[in-house]
Amino acid sequence: MSLDHAWLLAHLPHQGSMCLLDAVTDWDAQRIRCSASSHRRSDNPLRAHDRLGAACGIEYAAQAMAAHGALLAPPGEAPRVGYLTSVRSVDCLVARLDDIAADLRVEAERLSGDDNTILYGFSVAAGERLLLSGRATVVLDAAKLDQPQLDTPA
Repeated sequence: MSLDHAWLLAHLPHQGSMCLLDAVTDWDAQRIRCSASSHRRSDNPLRAHDRLGAACGIEYAAQAMAAHGALLAPPGEAPRVGYLTSVRSVDCLVARLDDIAADLRVEAERLSGDDNTILYGFSVAAGERLLLSGRATVVLDAAKLDQPQLDTPA
């Protein structure tokens, strides 16, 4: 079951040209696979100095993680707000993405987690060529975690 760009715009906080993904092509409770062609667009909002550096692939992966969260949200409920809090073991196997002719395949896999923190492994590829991979930690509803807990009298 493929979910198109309109679905992504309706379910992600990323709007307009900042919604980098074209579609969700496959997903289950543990992983998601998305496609993207925006890396070739001259108006890509992440471009700097007329190029799109490979590290921008982390944002593509983060949007795939956000889409995964939206897909796993209970029916009728908004997905929880997630914040990318760290990335680790990132391997950039290319210098830039804008010169990649093929569409991107963006994958994220939930490796572990609890109610508030999720560890994902991610990769960005074009065809059979791996371009970028790593791990990312997402904290859900981080603003709520910072709120002081008030004791209320019974």
